[in-house]
Amino acid sequence: VLLLNGRWYPTAMTMANGSILVMGGEKGSNGAAVPTLEVLPSPSGEVLYCDYLARTDPYNLYPYLAVLPSGGIFVAYYNEARILDPVSLQTTQVLPKIPGAVNYFDGGRTYPMEGTSMVLPQHAPYDEYMRVLICGGSTPGPEIALDNCVSIAPDEPNANWTIERMPSQRVMSSMTALPDGTYLILNGAHQGFAGFGLATSPNLNAVLYDPTKPVNHRMSVMANTTVARLYHSEAVLLDDGRVLVSGSDPEDVRAFAPQEYRNEVFIPPYLMSNPQRPAMNVTNLDWSYGESITFTITPSDAEPANNLTRRTTWLYRVSLVGAVSSTHGNSMGQRAYFPETSCSGNTCTVTAPPNANVCPPSWFQMFLLDENNVPSHATWVRVGGDPAQLGDWPDFPDFDRPGMGAVEAIL
Repeated sequence: VLLLNGRWYPTAMTMANGSILVMGGEKGSNGAAVPTLEVLPSPSGEVLYCDYLARTDPYNLYPYLAVLPSGGIFVAYYNEARILDPVSLQTTQVLPKIPGAVNYFDGGRTYPMEGTSMVLPQHAPYDEYMRVLICGGSTPGPEIALDNCVSIAPDEPNANWTIERMPSQRVMSSMTALPDGTYLILNGAHQGFAGFGLATSPNLNAVLYDPTKPVNHRMSVMANTTVARLYHSEAVLLDDGRVLVSGSDPEDVRAFAPQEYRNEVFIPPYLMSNPQRPAMNVTNLDWSYGESITFTITPSDAEPANNLTRRTTWLYRVSLVGAVSSTHGNSMGQRAYFPETSCSGNTCTVTAPPNANVCPPSWFQMFLLDENNVPSHATWVRVGGDPAQLGDWPDFPDFDRPGMGAVEAIL
């Protein structure tokens, strides 16, 4: 599988049919724009020119992409957003311009005015409009980082942006979905652009975003780090519910934030008291849409087996957090779901999301959450299979397959 256009800093997204949509980029570092999109495997052998990417160059690298439950494709770039048809990939709707603040639009959300974006959790029976959250960014000229998040439900009639003030300004931030439905926002700087040595005043705060709370009451300041995380920093959810934080590649001659080789882990609030954690045994790791999957609650390693009787009277939930590629504020592939779950004794049934528009085919970290929102360790499951047969790799003796074939437990 080869790209038709070489690309530096594009976005890749799994579509509902399992193909991969690749959008944007440049021909090289600070090179000419590649204002096109293409699909892998390519059904036509052609790329599609995007005038909106050409017009907003160079402020649209790593655009934000998401499959909508309606079947459309949401794309946000610079300070604009639109919906594309999933077959023709032509624009079906231009959404309102993304505000930089309540009274002006002069700010960008994608590289190099780099913010971060995430699809907010989707809950069974999936009858509410899906919302997209974008946080941070920067402004041309003074390069003052933006101090707000914006969100929109693209499929909603007369969709428009909601603005929420963040505790501080942030550019080059990262965002990670957590198994309890909250989001961790961290990394970045108070001023500047993304790039080598282009930002100052590292933002050392972590912020927790809780979409279940009222608008403008959703953000809580968490712990500080002592490590500046600027250009090329990332954050990824671990299977144990912690967050791995890494990177920072400023190449800054002023040396206030040196090249960073240390990793950190952020411990979310649900683990701070070192609680006993639920545990589960899942044998069906390959789920079809709408399928009911049975699994069992088991004693955790840290508790005696007789505690299980008490635990089986609790109310449990399941969350699914999508596999992610985290770079430049773009958490490609990460979505969170709370599917229908019911338990009787130590036996539970979870129902997979209904279709590929609600839940594009992917791998997911499956977590079991107890009534205190304490998560189990994750079990990896695949939802929706491999419809584009991207896992149909050649059977060469010297070729190691990348794990897209038959599902096996990941230990």
